Amino acid sequence: MASYERFAEVYDALMTDIPYDEYVEWVKVYAPQAHFPTLLDIGCGTGVLASLFDDAGYQVSGIDLSEEMLMVASARFAAANKSIPLMAMSMDQLEGFHELDVAIIPIDSINYVREEKAVIETLQRIYDSLRQGGQLFFDVHSLYKMDEIFLDSPFTYDDGEIAYVWHTEQGKEPHSIYHYMTFFAETANGLYERFDEEHYQRTFAPQQYEAWLRGVGFTEVHITADWSTEQPQEDSERVFIRAVK
Repeated sequence: MASYERFAEVYDALMTDIPYDEYVEWVKVYAPQAHFPTLLDIGCGTGVLASLFDDAGYQVSGIDLSEEMLMVASARFAAANKSIPLMAMSMDQLEGFHELDVAIIPIDSINYVREEKAVIETLQRIYDSLRQGGQLFFDVHSLYKMDEIFLDSPFTYDDGEIAYVWHTEQGKEPHSIYHYMTFFAETANGLYERFDEEHYQRTFAPQQYEAWLRGVGFTEVHITADWSTEQPQEDSERVFIRAVK
């Protein structure tokens, strides 16, 4: 699992290429916000998406395993005068939510759940937390991205304030990756502080996710890729899945 101890401090700067607005639009198309539906952001991180869904008229709550991420999210909401409940919780131990209209697991968060049993438990608990007709939206790294693209490291980044060197290594399980990241972040006195992060992710075939979703009770499963309405191809990088209870 990811530690996210210092990563939370630089996370937003490194995610500027994620089209968060498109994620909101994806959900809005299938779960219109006319009646202020309840939405749970699972793996909410620093709260960027949760804040956007709040702006769009959803009644938002968020959970994340990382206390550090939740602290950043809480500060974001306070600065915007938003009241969005947050809880520290692992997604495979989800509890306390009932009759939700929408649940999301955004930006490959479920890929941090490495054990098949835990993935199934996550989907089951979300199913149990949704109302009849409620929907789950999530995205995952494709097999191609995990097996090919991620192995083409090292990757580098430098914007003057934050720099990193990101190495990857094939994981022990099929379609898994170790991420080793060394960061250099500018401090208040103009010096740079180094810190290191290690993350582990695993993904599964779209057909496997569909089988698990139907196995826990979802009646409709829709799969697309790469921020489009097209079906996944061999070289697709991100797979989007929508399931209806």
